[in-house]
Amino acid sequence: MSTVRNIASGVRSFTSNAFLVDGERTVLVDAGSNFDAVERIDSAGGTLDAIVLTHTHSDHVGNVPSVVDAFDVDVWGFDPGHELVDHAIADGDRIEIGDDEYEALHTPGHKNDHLCLYAPASGVLFAGDLVFANGGFGRTDLPEGDRKALIESIEHLLSALDESLSTMYVGHGPTVDVNPRRHIELALEAARF
Repeated sequence: MSTVRNIASGVRSFTSNAFLVDGERTVLVDAGSNFDAVERIDSAGGTLDAIVLTHTHSDHVGNVPSVVDAFDVDVWGFDPGHELVDHAIADGDRIEIGDDEYEALHTPGHKNDHLCLYAPASGVLFAGDLVFANGGFGRTDLPEGDRKALIESIEHLLSALDESLSTMYVGHGPTVDVNPRRHIELALEAARF
């Protein structure tokens, strides 16, 4: 069973959460920014097979160059035209993270290249900045932000989830491990308001 650690935990600078998922394929889901991610990965076991990005806002990718240099890993994301992305992940693609296979869900609205990653077998969702705990949702006032697209993306996410969903890891704030679907439904209601 995969272990998920937020290596950005306790950082007091502008950063996203950055989740180190160990297992058969050790992956960093988002790299965060403005802290020593390499040291924190080393402290957690020192192995890394890939980086997977939920999207390419600076607070999620600032540490990518140093992590790539230290661990000689490739970066996966939705936009292969982005300078940091080596391999494209399209809507519906499946990608191995830790010990599980995740389905990629293209969820624009916060940013055009935004992905959510869902593993029904383990009930785990990486939601990036689409939705947060307690009905929060990603900003749409930044470049590429679009409230209508964000609402459609939350609806797309809800339609892809099943009763197995038990844990939602988000780009900012606390992990949701009690009724995460309800938090997503609340985000949809709030975004529509």
